[in-house]
Amino acid sequence: MLNVPKKLSSIIEYRNYFGGADPEKGITINVDTQKNPFEMDHDIADPSNYLMFYSLQAYYLNGGGPCYIVSIGDYSGGGLISKEAILDGLKAAEKLDEITLIVYPDGTNIEPAADYYAIVNQSLFQCNKLKDRFTICDVYMHSDPAINDTDILRNTLAGSVNELKYGASYYPYLEMQLGHDYNNSDMMVNKDGIPTTLNILETGDQVLFNQLQHYINNIPLILPPSSAVAGIYAQVDATRGVWKAPANVNVSAAIKPTINISNQDQEILNVDVNSGKSINAIRPFTGHGAAIVWGARTLAGNDNEWRYIPVRRFFNMVEESVKKATSPFVFEPNISNTWIRIKTMIENFLNLQWRAGALAGAKSEEAFFVQVGLGMTMTHQDILEGKLIIEIGMATIRPAEFTILKLILKMQGA
Repeated sequence: MLNVPKKLSSIIEYRNYFGGADPEKGITINVDTQKNPFEMDHDIADPSNYLMFYSLQAYYLNGGGPCYIVSIGDYSGGGLISKEAILDGLKAAEKLDEITLIVYPDGTNIEPAADYYAIVNQSLFQCNKLKDRFTICDVYMHSDPAINDTDILRNTLAGSVNELKYGASYYPYLEMQLGHDYNNSDMMVNKDGIPTTLNILETGDQVLFNQLQHYINNIPLILPPSSAVAGIYAQVDATRGVWKAPANVNVSAAIKPTINISNQDQEILNVDVNSGKSINAIRPFTGHGAAIVWGARTLAGNDNEWRYIPVRRFFNMVEESVKKATSPFVFEPNISNTWIRIKTMIENFLNLQWRAGALAGAKSEEAFFVQVGLGMTMTHQDILEGKLIIEIGMATIRPAEFTILKLILKMQGA
């Protein structure tokens, strides 16, 4: 059903409910059987624009757990995905309380880039409105290398710090080892200059058929990184906590980023004095990983309070947890006894977070405070109007983004 969020826990459930990927029809394998071993290369004339299935594979391979899929259509559209359809899906997601991350696997196949960033804008507005979710977006990449894609993001994506602090962007796209979906009859093979199909070779040349299948399964698939990164968020949340930066982690199934980013490139991505929109790089490091998430900044990269992803998401988690924990107190008497109970409950919760390492401070009173009461957070008028106001302060920890080494040369005899 369209625009009805469906909760899934595995790629098998996705297959059972939605089906598989859109089979590729534009791949041709060129084989030279005169060489020993056979030499093969390939052409991809018209890759499918539908990326949801592959993106979900990347999500689960990188530690993703239960998620909601909002279907906005099927494969009958010929690869055309509209901004309006995705916005309708976003509106449907607004009604769900369980959502903590928003990702658009097929969003980057919308044209032009301005339409994609308009969707991201609406997503950030929703996050700011609900204050319980966070948007992971991709830098929209054009096929023309002369186009500066990061500048387009910074010049096109709108919003104040209030919205931008609820999202993060990642760059560049990745070559992934996921295997294309295809039908044997649609897989064209150019064998020594003679065209045929894979299903014909299956019955006529089983040895070559097996080699071709192995080759096809290893053809890199170009994928925007946001879905794999969402899986890393989920993995880090589960193993370390939402307060830990989802960075310095290798993207599973990634062969390499499509663009190699240098230290100098990353300095420009990290900080932009004009727009303030930070972009998180994905980079290869020898001996460490083929595609390391090397950044943990929100789109509000110049804001001292909300510069880092784990800070924003930890506040999201605390705010949502406190809202749900205090909901039983609705319509309770707005008196000191109720205030003390609420204050004690929140302090116990935050003390657990502090002990887990989410908050800074040698003592709990240095890590957080909770205030509620007449003359502190409320006036007589507030009480008459039925308002129970709680103030919470937290000393959140921030990631060690830069490691600075100071080397001093000590002269002999000094």
